[in-house]
Amino acid sequence: MRVQVVDPSAYTPPYDHALSAALVRAGVNVELFTSSFAYGSVPAADGYEVRELFYQHAAGAPGSHLRRASKLLEHVPDMLRYRRLARSADVAHFQWLDVQWLDAALLPRIPTVLTAHDLLPREPRPGQARAQRRCYDRVDAVVVHSEYGRRALVDGLALDPAKVHVIHHGAFEYLATQPVVQPLPEELAQVELPVVLFFGLLRPYKGIEALLRAWRGIEGAELWIVGRPRMPLEPLRALAGPGVRFVPRFVSDAELPSFFARADIVALPYTRTERFDMSGVLATALAFGKPSVLSDIGGFGEFAGTGAGRLVAPDDIDALHRAMSGLLADPGERARLAAAAAAAAAGPYSWDAAAARTVELYQLVSGREASR
Repeated sequence: MRVQVVDPSAYTPPYDHALSAALVRAGVNVELFTSSFAYGSVPAADGYEVRELFYQHAAGAPGSHLRRASKLLEHVPDMLRYRRLARSADVAHFQWLDVQWLDAALLPRIPTVLTAHDLLPREPRPGQARAQRRCYDRVDAVVVHSEYGRRALVDGLALDPAKVHVIHHGAFEYLATQPVVQPLPEELAQVELPVVLFFGLLRPYKGIEALLRAWRGIEGAELWIVGRPRMPLEPLRALAGPGVRFVPRFVSDAELPSFFARADIVALPYTRTERFDMSGVLATALAFGKPSVLSDIGGFGEFAGTGAGRLVAPDDIDALHRAMSGLLADPGERARLAAAAAAAAAGPYSWDAAAARTVELYQLVSGREASR
């Protein structure tokens, strides 16, 4: 079977490459169509071909208005060029559709799957939610990462239940098995106290303000907030008490293992949002066998059922404080959660398990096309 995995803007290189490699191990011929990742290195291709077809002439700094405008100018020609190349594949599996109000009309004329990394737009502009729904209608199948995600699309958007398929997000084991290429910054490497790690883009829905409030009164440990800011940083610094350190920048794959290997607990205190399903940060914590403290949103509750995480209500500052302080004071409980995380990463949340389910889905949608 020939499959093309498509992520035009390279929004999720770790996911794209982990899925592609797992599909190859499952016997699939895979091409990854994407663009150059502007923020750092990406995993090396492991048995599949990478074609950086999209946005080859985009100008401007990453994330700038100029770059977004120049990519928009290239989008339609690039999508049409990809659509011609897609004729050689049995299935096209899109990870993201960048310009949804156009993309429903630009998808290739072959069986097409879309992974709903965001069930609904993160920060929707007028008409964007309707455009996303049209894209769901246009594809042959939609992948979500949890039963919560499936309910959100079937019950909330009235999608055909037969179209929506739950396939767990795999643990990013390649990050945990690669050598530590870049150690921690010196000031962090000298820390000897237990560490709670918040990692990822700093966005309002990530619950960082609640995390900082919940940290008050916790002693004998440090809280590290690591990631590129997508919100004002000064209000967060004003809330930070003793033992809080900020690393407000993009952290590459080469440096990431040093942060997760050092962490004793990973915190994901996200606020309630209908669009959220699963987290790449949680998939990374799983790969490193780290205990996690999670808000009960999206698919996090289902994940906590593996015994690998401590669940708290979103925005419940007291519960978040108790969960973190309790785990920091109980190494035995941390070890139990870590063992459950390792078991989940090797079992239901492994990439090989995800690939097996994905291949079944490809066979289903390509079989429907053959029977028409």
